[in-house]
Amino acid sequence: MMLSLNQMGGIGSGQLSFSMALPWNPLRPLPPLTSSIQCAVTKQGQRFLTKLAANARDAKVTNKLIAKFLTSSTKSIALNTLSYLLSPDTTLPHLSSLALPFYSKITEASWFEWNPKLVAALVALLDKQGQHNEAEALISETISKLGSRERELALFHCQLVESHSKLSSKHGFDSSYSYLYQLLHNSSSVYVKNRAFESTVSGLCEMDRPSEADNLIEEMRVKGLKPSVFEFRSVVYGYGRLGLFEDMLKVVEQMENQGIAIDTICSNMVLSSYGAHSELAAMVVWLRKMKSLSLPFSIRTYNSVLNSSPTIMSMLQEPKDVPCSIEELNGVLNGDEALLVKELVESTVLDEVMVWEPLEAKLDLHGMHLGSAYLILLEWFDAMRCRFNSGKDVMPAEVVIICGSGKHSSVRGESPVKGLVKQMMLRMESPMRIDRKNVGCFVAKGRAVKDWLC
Repeated sequence: MMLSLNQMGGIGSGQLSFSMALPWNPLRPLPPLTSSIQCAVTKQGQRFLTKLAANARDAKVTNKLIAKFLTSSTKSIALNTLSYLLSPDTTLPHLSSLALPFYSKITEASWFEWNPKLVAALVALLDKQGQHNEAEALISETISKLGSRERELALFHCQLVESHSKLSSKHGFDSSYSYLYQLLHNSSSVYVKNRAFESTVSGLCEMDRPSEADNLIEEMRVKGLKPSVFEFRSVVYGYGRLGLFEDMLKVVEQMENQGIAIDTICSNMVLSSYGAHSELAAMVVWLRKMKSLSLPFSIRTYNSVLNSSPTIMSMLQEPKDVPCSIEELNGVLNGDEALLVKELVESTVLDEVMVWEPLEAKLDLHGMHLGSAYLILLEWFDAMRCRFNSGKDVMPAEVVIICGSGKHSSVRGESPVKGLVKQMMLRMESPMRIDRKNVGCFVAKGRAVKDWLC
């Protein structure tokens, strides 16, 4: 049954009413209701989603659960949960059909502020689900609210292109792309043209259509719209993700010829592309190119490279047995994997995440994937041992490893990095223990760590 959407006044007062709360097909089979919810939402949001999953076949109960949840939730918790339902990475896609009635209830809250970006994400989801009438109603409502404000209309369609491309929704993407394409040719605003250019190129690449994005760049160049590093990066990664490395490198060459310097961000995209297709030898060559250009490695460089190391990633599936030193690790790596690790450990990334002060020596593993945290930890053992043995530095009163408590993990509260550190500390009989005041850290006295490592 269709939902009826009614526009209710100006910006900030938009209200949606619906004649039926649940827009799913009750005959469609649902996933097992016993499956656990694994998402980076609040604990309150997780409990709510668990109840929804358990009562997904009962429209009346589901409506009551939504109303009760919104009554007892803060603005941030409610919007966080809605964002999860709208996310292409949701682990409960059958609950995403509740996004529209959930959003409609949110619009009735006293704290609600109309947000075109949120609307764009909802429109994309509805379009992907085949609810084109509902999606069009929301688009019409938004256009009516924004009136003749070209900038805001353009940004809304940019957000639509982004949301549709993330969901790989061709129907919705093509419609929004067509609108922005017209703006590229007809708008007199440089700002509007630049934003439309960024979004169309990025969206085409996200939709696995990098050659069209490449052609659009050339078309706009002829019309006097100069591509920025953002557009070039999008096309580089667009070709790279598809394994079209010859085309990818041609775009890199274009950037260099036009005086746009290759930076670490672009290099990480190239490395990630090679890694996704197991082109380890090409990754070694590119890391050496980065060094020749004096481009600094970053945590993302480590992530891109080590996520592609089959031996390391396989070993980390069972961290109880991983090598506990660089020397041991080199003994089990061969060929290109060994060369990749060699290039990484010669970089300065460890220096950027390590602090040595009289009160505290600290290693911060935030932002690192499991392979990166593992290799950095091995490097840190050696660096700390050298510092202690040199006698040149004041011994820190305390040593801390920050690994996080899992707030951003796929399973909230379960940090894979923390689990790895814990296993290695136990296996190596380390004095470092989980901090009682901060469960995302391991701590020990500086003297105890020196005695352990040296």
